[in-house]
Amino acid sequence: MTQDLVVNEIFGPTVQGEGQSLGRRCAFLRLGGCNLSCSWCDTPYTWDWTGAGDSGVAHDPRKELHRRPVEDVVAELLEFNTGLIVISGGEPLGRQERLIPLVTALTERGREIEIETNGTHAAHPELIAAGVRFNVSPKLSHSGDTLQRRIVPDALTSLSALPGSTFKFVCQNIRDLDEVAEIVASFNLSSVWIMPIGRTADDVAKHMGELADAVVERGWNLTTRLHTLLWGDKRAV
Repeated sequence: MTQDLVVNEIFGPTVQGEGQSLGRRCAFLRLGGCNLSCSWCDTPYTWDWTGAGDSGVAHDPRKELHRRPVEDVVAELLEFNTGLIVISGGEPLGRQERLIPLVTALTERGREIEIETNGTHAAHPELIAAGVRFNVSPKLSHSGDTLQRRIVPDALTSLSALPGSTFKFVCQNIRDLDEVAEIVASFNLSSVWIMPIGRTADDVAKHMGELADAVVERGWNLTTRLHTLLWGDKRAV
């Protein structure tokens, strides 16, 4: 293990707030950098150095990002004594070769790994072989990114072929579900989860109430944002 990781924050024990592992005790590794620039991103401090997001705040990479040896990151994550470790960002698959020694060390010690990804990068074969589960969140047009940036057909096709992959879409209202349906049909996606947008408990509840019946009718799954319901928009550190 020789390469450093660009780490934003490490925290735990906590719970996975989204998707099929909702409520599971876990630890989080949040990496820096992202190839997209969603206007409503809830972790702009991992990539927004110019104030491009909704908040208009320009974050300082010198304060937010830290180069950490893989060995140190592994040791810190193991100290939380959680069976599940979630790797998030930013976009973790942007420099995923650096994740291979980390994931190898953690899985050898019996940890389950989930990687949160925007679906614009195909997964490295060694991460697949290690049994990583990929929580894929393709972005819709309301993110503000162009279609060419946010939907990469080869990457989505390869991720959809992996056992255990789930596809999570952030939605504002039922009109967004038509856009989701087009992506689901185009790439034959299964295990589809719809998650309401929102940085407060009230916003999450409002949007989830608007979406729930239509999501069920389409045969998809509905996830809340448990961390938002519990802790609002408060950062973990």
